[in-house]
Amino acid sequence: MNSVKPQQELDLLANVIERHPEGVSAEEVLQESGLALQRRSLQRRLAVLVEQGRIRVQGQARAVRYFPVSQGDGTVDAAVEAVASNADEPYVPVSAEGEAIKAYVRQPRHLRKPVVYRTEFLEQYHPKHSAYLPLKLREQLHALGRSPAEQTPAGTFARDILNRLLIDLSWASSQLEGNTYSRLDTARLIEFGQVAEGKDAFETQMILNHKQTIEFLVHSPEQAVVSQDTIVALHALLSDGLMADPAMCGRIRSRAVEIGGSVYLPVALPQRLEELFGIVVGMAAEIEDPFEQAFFLMVHLPYLQPFEDVNKRVSRLAANIPFIRHNLCPLSFIDVPQQAYVDAMIGVYELNQIDLLRDVFVWAYERSCQQYVAVQQSLVPPDILRLRYRQVLGEVIAAIVRSGLPADGASVKAVLPDSIQPEDREHFTQLVIKELTGLHAGNAVRFGLRPLDLLGWKK
Repeated sequence: MNSVKPQQELDLLANVIERHPEGVSAEEVLQESGLALQRRSLQRRLAVLVEQGRIRVQGQARAVRYFPVSQGDGTVDAAVEAVASNADEPYVPVSAEGEAIKAYVRQPRHLRKPVVYRTEFLEQYHPKHSAYLPLKLREQLHALGRSPAEQTPAGTFARDILNRLLIDLSWASSQLEGNTYSRLDTARLIEFGQVAEGKDAFETQMILNHKQTIEFLVHSPEQAVVSQDTIVALHALLSDGLMADPAMCGRIRSRAVEIGGSVYLPVALPQRLEELFGIVVGMAAEIEDPFEQAFFLMVHLPYLQPFEDVNKRVSRLAANIPFIRHNLCPLSFIDVPQQAYVDAMIGVYELNQIDLLRDVFVWAYERSCQQYVAVQQSLVPPDILRLRYRQVLGEVIAAIVRSGLPADGASVKAVLPDSIQPEDREHFTQLVIKELTGLHAGNAVRFGLRPLDLLGWKK
């Protein structure tokens, strides 16, 4: 059989499946065909047949069965047209397992069996023993993500590239939700508060919520830990002004929800949801490897759907917590195709299979690292004195602004605390004056200042 050409293999597999209107497993197809194919090769060919509309697939995991397509129901023509229309769509490189998931979730909803939350999916994972990301892959990601700030306090690298990260992550994560802001419009909104023409308040609020949430994580590394309080805080910040009921910001949902475009039905019972939320976050906190921890959060937070909305956004920002704490390159999701991400999440929802999402995650992280290579190389060494007096620096600047004092040495001396060592006071004073000189509405939040505080000080 080694001389059989790929197209002949496809035809042979399709013919086998056509003889089984009741459905047939992949193993049975392979055995009946007589082909000498590895499991991945077989899955890849079956995925191609699904995309071509020659067969259809039902079931999940080991219960997947393949069925012939009836010529009289129009499904073949519709599937072929769908494949043709999506041939040029942006996508990420996909593994054989990912291709099979993609083929399944691209079927019309009425061909996919409705499913509910399966606790077995969570129970199969054991922190410190299980791994969605193989060891070799994690080692490769660690090598990619190392930063010049590796030996500095948690959050140093993210703070060093904060201006770039605010724009990239706010824009890319919002795009995955269908936001139509361009990257340039996002930069203008974040840096100058300039709302893009033709954009509604919902899209603008989504961008600004991302900005505030990223700043929360980067400026408060001691708070940015994987815990229930932190995840709830992320939701409160990301959903601010976007929920139908404002009281549901930062609160576990108390009603059933549905997933658009999916046949998955999440947990509806509030008490059960609270319990599972605690288990998911607790398991994530036990995971030691930052990449495995990030990916676990991207899988299980959206799968649980603990909030009425904004769950995927919460998972993407939560995934950056271990990268910020370990001074690794952050995950900005820059250039991730929306359809690839949606397909991958539906694969988790309906099949409990993580292969396509893992393909997206790895490609996205590699892309993020490429984006920040130039930034890493251009970073100046961190100011050790600034790191040592970081909290005091913010307190002094806030005191000067709120007191309406001018940006000069006398003002600094008037509020200078005793905790500043005598030999550091001159350098510290110049640092404060430099920060005050460059203070504006876009960066004043770093020191806990509101726009009104700044406006009064400017006057």
